[in-house]
Amino acid sequence: MSDHSENGNKITSLHFRFGPFGAALPLVFFVAWAVTISVLQISSEIGLVMGAMIGLTIGLLLCKSRWEHYAQGLFEGLSQPVGVVAIVAWFYAGMFSQVLQLGGLVEGLVWIGIATGVTGGLFVALTFILAAVFSTAVGTGYGTTVAFCTLMFPAGVATGADPVMLFGAILAGAVFGDNLAPVSDTTIVSATTQNADVPGVVRSRFKYSIAAAVPSVLLFAVFGGSSAPIGEQGSLSTIMNSTDPIGLIMLLPFVLVLILALSGHHLLTSLTWGIISSIPLILLLNLGTFSDIIHFDASSDDIIQGALIEGIKGYVNMAVLILLIVAAAHLMHLGGTMQAITNGVIKWVRSSMRRAESAMWGIVALLNSAITINTAAEIAAAPFVRAIGEKYRIHRYRRANMLDAVTSALGYIFPWGAPVLLGWSTIQSMQETYNWLPIVQPNEVFPFVFHGWFLALIMLIAALTSWGLRYEGKKGEALKEKPKE
Repeated sequence: MSDHSENGNKITSLHFRFGPFGAALPLVFFVAWAVTISVLQISSEIGLVMGAMIGLTIGLLLCKSRWEHYAQGLFEGLSQPVGVVAIVAWFYAGMFSQVLQLGGLVEGLVWIGIATGVTGGLFVALTFILAAVFSTAVGTGYGTTVAFCTLMFPAGVATGADPVMLFGAILAGAVFGDNLAPVSDTTIVSATTQNADVPGVVRSRFKYSIAAAVPSVLLFAVFGGSSAPIGEQGSLSTIMNSTDPIGLIMLLPFVLVLILALSGHHLLTSLTWGIISSIPLILLLNLGTFSDIIHFDASSDDIIQGALIEGIKGYVNMAVLILLIVAAAHLMHLGGTMQAITNGVIKWVRSSMRRAESAMWGIVALLNSAITINTAAEIAAAPFVRAIGEKYRIHRYRRANMLDAVTSALGYIFPWGAPVLLGWSTIQSMQETYNWLPIVQPNEVFPFVFHGWFLALIMLIAALTSWGLRYEGKKGEALKEKPKE
């Protein structure tokens, strides 16, 4: 059977050495590469891009079809809407995130934590809540981890919070926003890869997020206190001087974006209004200058600088990576891998929806345990979740929730995970300013990222019990009963 038509139509199939497994080797190599550089602690986004490029080259060498057909299939994969939509959404979300941070939102939230006068376990619980609010506003768990480890961690330790619990609360708050925020990269990827709209996905996953958050708050409040405060009273004054409640005004653009997104407006429309409304507040309240937002410097290697460009730059490598992985997934489809995997899952699942969803949960968990950058793991798992979910008519919102909740949860739990190591290194750097500050090791904190553990467990229970399961009708509507074939 030909894999290419004479009129330049799209490639319909490709043939590889080793059959469907050969078609999967580009992605298999990428996962192995990601695991290896993670174990060696040399993981980076551009390093992952290199792994994906090598994997795609291996695929070319294994392709038995004409190489120009492989190249055309690769380029068709690169042009899949799922990757392009995610990239544009990332860029807008990145700009909005940087503008909110420029306006001092994190400093305003830290001011609340210190000004309320709470100590010990209550401070840890409040830190989780504030980190959750901040990460939901800006959509970046990594940024939340750095910002709160810089300001909230020293303040909490100085007021009697247990250092390990406090670090766990910061990571847990980052999990909350990474999973729920409409502007989060993982939210965008989980929705677009399952052909779902972001507002609908966010509304449908709210119950899972809250179910995990409530017991987390209670545990942090009860067990978050230390026997005695560490540090000096002067350290609190130093931290307090670096905070300012005026930054809380940036919650207004965040609320505007949230309202627009959840009321059905397109994510890009919502983010655009968020950016437009943020800039006048920054300028009128003297929270920053227009130069801080964007300016040109011909004497610098980076000619265009400022918050807006930083928001885009932060996602450039991930933008390239998602295109390459989407292309690798498309080659797996052309080579019959996706069909072979689906057939294998069907033999195990048969007609059991619990097994089908358990298989999706397991695939996402496995890839997240291997790939330290959670967005990359989510991109790699997405084609499998979609293939299994579509076969069993599982609604696209449900698939997106299973994909994102497990990804967001486990990404901040494993000691070798990128955000855990990022927070650890940030705390180490803060010791230069506060020499009394204890260092919490990654292998100490992972049992106490309560929201992450609860979220992963809730989704596993949902898979095993079919709690919240909805099927997809012919027009994409959510149905409680499986539609007849």
